[in-house]
Amino acid sequence: MNRHGIVDVIGPEYLTANIEEDEWSYAKDAGNLGKLTEALGGIKPHHYKLDRRFVDKDDTGTYTVIVETKQEFVDSDSEQLASYLEEEYALHRGAKVIAILANTNDDKIRVWKDEVDDDHLLPGETVLDCMAHYKKLFAVDRQNDREAVMRNTYALNEMLHKKDIDERNRSQFVGTCLLFVKDEVEKRCSGGRVNETTRKKLAARWSQFTPSGIRNAIGEMLENLLDGSQNKQIKIQLLNRDVLEEQHIKALTLKDWLEVLSFILMKIYRFIDSNSSEGQDILNLFFITFNKYVGKADKNQAFTPDHITDFMTRLTEVTYKDRVLDACCGSGSFLVQAMVHELADARYGHTDAEFKELADKIKQEHIFGIENEEKAYGLSTTNMLIHGDGNSNVEFGSCFDLKNFIVGAKPNVILMNPPYNAKPRGIPDAYKKEWTSSEKNGKSDPTKGMVFVKYLSDIAKAEKWEGTRLAVLLPMAAAIGTGTRLTKMKEELLQDNTLDAVFSLPSEIFYPGAAVQAVCMLFTLNKPHFDHATGKPRRKTFFGFYKDDGFIKRKGLGRVEQFDFNGHSEWKKIEKEWLNLYRNKTVKAGFSAMHAVTKDDEWLCEAYMETDYTTLTEEDFQQTVNDYLAYLVKTGSVYEA
Repeated sequence: MNRHGIVDVIGPEYLTANIEEDEWSYAKDAGNLGKLTEALGGIKPHHYKLDRRFVDKDDTGTYTVIVETKQEFVDSDSEQLASYLEEEYALHRGAKVIAILANTNDDKIRVWKDEVDDDHLLPGETVLDCMAHYKKLFAVDRQNDREAVMRNTYALNEMLHKKDIDERNRSQFVGTCLLFVKDEVEKRCSGGRVNETTRKKLAARWSQFTPSGIRNAIGEMLENLLDGSQNKQIKIQLLNRDVLEEQHIKALTLKDWLEVLSFILMKIYRFIDSNSSEGQDILNLFFITFNKYVGKADKNQAFTPDHITDFMTRLTEVTYKDRVLDACCGSGSFLVQAMVHELADARYGHTDAEFKELADKIKQEHIFGIENEEKAYGLSTTNMLIHGDGNSNVEFGSCFDLKNFIVGAKPNVILMNPPYNAKPRGIPDAYKKEWTSSEKNGKSDPTKGMVFVKYLSDIAKAEKWEGTRLAVLLPMAAAIGTGTRLTKMKEELLQDNTLDAVFSLPSEIFYPGAAVQAVCMLFTLNKPHFDHATGKPRRKTFFGFYKDDGFIKRKGLGRVEQFDFNGHSEWKKIEKEWLNLYRNKTVKAGFSAMHAVTKDDEWLCEAYMETDYTTLTEEDFQQTVNDYLAYLVKTGSVYEA
């Protein structure tokens, strides 16, 4: 990019120049070279003629962007840029500075914030952007703070418990309140900044309402956000029933409302920058955390943990070009996680304007869901709304009744956690032809959820989808079951699809909800597992023994993420290893295996992996003996004195 192009992108109205060709001389800015040397503490500078300098000032401060161009810069050129930055600070104290090296032979750039060193390099800044974008990099009132949000989320849950807000309604309630706070800040607070002045201003406004007035204001806000949305009336009806007209919420006093809204404003919303992918991720974590409390009341609920939805989204390598479907979307965690990944991918290598266009396309055309249960559908509606997707393509009903919607979505990635105990009466007759009478009239699906995979597989085959990746959570029984129904289902799935991988997940992954042990299966749809000529598997399936995710159980909190002494997530390190083992098809004792499987085999890593005996300790041996003794006592085989 040439120098004139750089000016056009950042903004000619911000360009400052004091010598020829729109260049900037720090010597002339100081008065002369001697005065610049004096300002630098007596050190005479070798460089003081900068290619381009841009400045913008407002009530939040002075923002400066300095650009040094080269035909093709090298690492050592950063030293020259660093000297310009030092001169900028010497003459303009308090300025907030972005420093850029830019090639004129191509569009390659390198960007630093505050200082020109490795710690302040911004690797995500790969394309030149406008002044407004660079100013946003310094936003201090809204910063992502995952730890603060999670700490305050637990405190908020305790507050709602004391105010008698039912566990089953807390996710809906806090999500709706967050939407209201967000709407109020954007409409009534200059620049969307959140500080003590913001709190006082909004508290004074809310104090003028009655409790019913606040509920009415929230209702109007929801009406506006859902304008043009699919199934708008159903969504409004559910939100009214579960939030605005719920008896415990209607019983809240004005003092209660002020306390809750102010807490969400200053303790939650303030620490989330929803314009960033990290902020979107924190939003999702905040919202689904309340589903843990739902789990305590309903042990059949199996909301997928946020870190597992992240793992499965990375496993399927979702990009901003993908169309993603969850046919049993529940609270919408997979959809939100997929959207977060797509938005993050779209951000890289694009300007703010380009990103906005891509983001709109992602939200409108790339995310599709179906949910059959009213409560969960309401949750998914709120979840999508707080992530800025008011017109989400999420349908209400059974996926078995919405084939045309699925065909129209044309997904190339499917992520889902289907119900493991679905009522047989809700499953199409076409899949029950060989079922026994007791299976057809039973209480739960004998395929353990695999019929949902088969249904999507049939659509993929009929529509001739190519390369569609499907990652699904299923109970361990589906992987190891050898009964007639499961064996037949495995056989039919392998006829049309490739089983790429199966991962054994932590034993209590849904704690404190459902107690089932789960596996993640990864398929490529409409690509037979067997070679037609030989009748044998075309390739080996990867199996991962991924039982330790670095989370621990905490009373009242569920399974909690752990961090090392430096504040780094243990899970992130584990996830990286999990993905690397799979992507490189690495066989590691105690962690992974490769095996060619058929319908008659167990689809589980434990059946094929080698044990890493070097990790065994005396404590492991003693624990195994203790467990066995406890089993013998429990079954009555032995009796302890």
